[in-house]
Amino acid sequence: MQYIMSKEFKRYTITAALPYANGSKHIGHLAGAYLPADIYARYLRKNNKDVAFICGSDEHGAAITLQALEEKTTPKEIVDKYHNLLVRCFRELGISFDIYHRTTEPLHHETAQEFFLNLYNKGELVEEASLQFYDEVENIFLADRYIIGTCPKCANDKAYGDQCEKCGSTLSPDELINPVSKLSGKTPIKKETTLWYLPLDKHESWLKQWILEEHKEWKTNVYGQCKSWLDAGLNKRAVTRDLNWGISVPLPNAEGKVLYVWFDAPIGYISATKQWAKDQGKNWEDYWKKEDTRLIHFIGKDNIVFHCIIFPAMLKAHGEYILPDNVPSNEFMNLEGDKMSTSRHWSVEMHDYISQFPYKSDQLRYCLIANMPETKDSEFTWKDFQTKNNSELVAILGNLVNRVMVLLHKYYEGKVPDVKGCDELEKIIKESKEKVSQSLEQFRYREAMNEVMNIARHGNKLLTDKEPWKLFKTDPEATKAVLFDCVQLIANFAIICEPFLPFTSKKLWEQLGVQEQKYTWEDIGRQDLISSNHIVAPAVILFEKIEDEIIDIQIKKLQDSKINNAVVVETIPPIKETISYEDFEKIDVRTGIIREAKKVEKAEKLLELKIDIGLETRTIVSGIALYFKPEEIIGQQVSVLCNLAPRKLRGIESNGMILMASDASGKLYFVNSQEPLDGGCVVK
Repeated sequence: MQYIMSKEFKRYTITAALPYANGSKHIGHLAGAYLPADIYARYLRKNNKDVAFICGSDEHGAAITLQALEEKTTPKEIVDKYHNLLVRCFRELGISFDIYHRTTEPLHHETAQEFFLNLYNKGELVEEASLQFYDEVENIFLADRYIIGTCPKCANDKAYGDQCEKCGSTLSPDELINPVSKLSGKTPIKKETTLWYLPLDKHESWLKQWILEEHKEWKTNVYGQCKSWLDAGLNKRAVTRDLNWGISVPLPNAEGKVLYVWFDAPIGYISATKQWAKDQGKNWEDYWKKEDTRLIHFIGKDNIVFHCIIFPAMLKAHGEYILPDNVPSNEFMNLEGDKMSTSRHWSVEMHDYISQFPYKSDQLRYCLIANMPETKDSEFTWKDFQTKNNSELVAILGNLVNRVMVLLHKYYEGKVPDVKGCDELEKIIKESKEKVSQSLEQFRYREAMNEVMNIARHGNKLLTDKEPWKLFKTDPEATKAVLFDCVQLIANFAIICEPFLPFTSKKLWEQLGVQEQKYTWEDIGRQDLISSNHIVAPAVILFEKIEDEIIDIQIKKLQDSKINNAVVVETIPPIKETISYEDFEKIDVRTGIIREAKKVEKAEKLLELKIDIGLETRTIVSGIALYFKPEEIIGQQVSVLCNLAPRKLRGIESNGMILMASDASGKLYFVNSQEPLDGGCVVK
């Protein structure tokens, strides 16, 4: 496998996914995108590279307007609140953005509108009229999240138009049973509206060549997801929507239409770079339009398609921008055996950690790096966090520094001995530097962090093997040599650990009595970083041990949260309201036999069935594709509700409904007779 090394590029544009400013973010988000991006940006700066580390709050979209309605406030107040919280959290956790911008800034609106017009004027967008859900009471087109109804998969009657949060299914409003507007509570109608679309299918050929052939070095999880999407074929995607919160579509007769949030958000990287460059007296175009710039997007796995396929298609269609050289996405970090989720109250929120563990940002960074979900999901547990702190940071690194400082003050009044450095130690540290560099260039942070800690492990081994406290009586010069080497090792550690543990690096320089260190990555390995006779500071505790009771509090808080916010799962749903016999007589249920079955194109849950009901063969679209393969159910006996009003699903008219039984987990079972029956037998 080949890797593109940093030295081949003149400058670097590093982006981290814009967090949505509608709530706090948890440590899984930190491990997924922001921490790896920060490590890499700091590493590049240590190598004296020209770096623009870009991020900002994503502040548009239907979810924010809906939240504002629920909280009886305005979208602006929502995004202001959470933008400020995010700024504080990232700062406290050492995420060293060069700029943290906002998509509500005028500069971003201007940039996004210019981008849209470029595509529009070049004919890269498709204008198309379509039927969308519309609330006649509120006089508004409804975003997917504004529509609720019954999930066709698990019968949850509070499913959203884009997702059922009970069973996790991705949905469209058309799939909901009995959809209603969340705004008025009334059944919405379908109304025609004009939208603009990005025809991704037009870009499919070059995307396949660019990703599948030219970027085989991308991480396997990223490459695999891209290949899956490209193999399935790309479709057009709406770049505008009817909404009153967002960036106005800059066209005549487009009142009430805004740029879709997925379209304007990645352009936020560009507008943020513009603002940063203006503030720094630089040319922003150098960082987005020059071939000797390396563009890298750091994201979580839920953003892979947007950053590897959709945003590159936008950049290519525009015609002036470079494409990302790499998109080193991480997978998800779970928490104590379950998926991390703020909405389900099963998370460690960044601001909560900061308040409950003040001045312990590097302890969290270290644990997250050691468990980083680089190519598959990983897990954070409080006990492991405690172990990483106590058994590694305290026992290995903290112990080394404390012992060396104590001995220097005990024997030499804090002065670094006047001796020559060890050539063997220089070789060991330089070898570690090369390993760390190679790991970081390949975005393998766990491997890199372990190699950094190996330097501290070597320092402890040096002390243990040489025992300078014993040598002091028999061979004072040998004691000086050991302690001199240890001081140089700690100084080297302070340089190499800075991308990972920036607060610790600062503390180490303070321990070494250096006010401002100016060493670069190239200096790692030198044995003269701290000069002879330099006075180091008295020993202080670098890391505190975290006691069991502190961890027990965190575990109990999680457990209590799960109990207090548990979703009650009804294994047997309650009986519905009583109906009359006359109502029952209106229902026409008959036996049927599935004669043909096939998947509905581009709808993972739907099967198109041809069912023999005796009098005729009906076409019925059913949401059972996740549980049954088409070829396995040919000849299957089913029960069919025959007099249900026809309904179009994915453009196919469905005439009836097959009856299914569902267990507590949502798994589906056919409802049929134990004995084989012909199609058309009436169920009474």
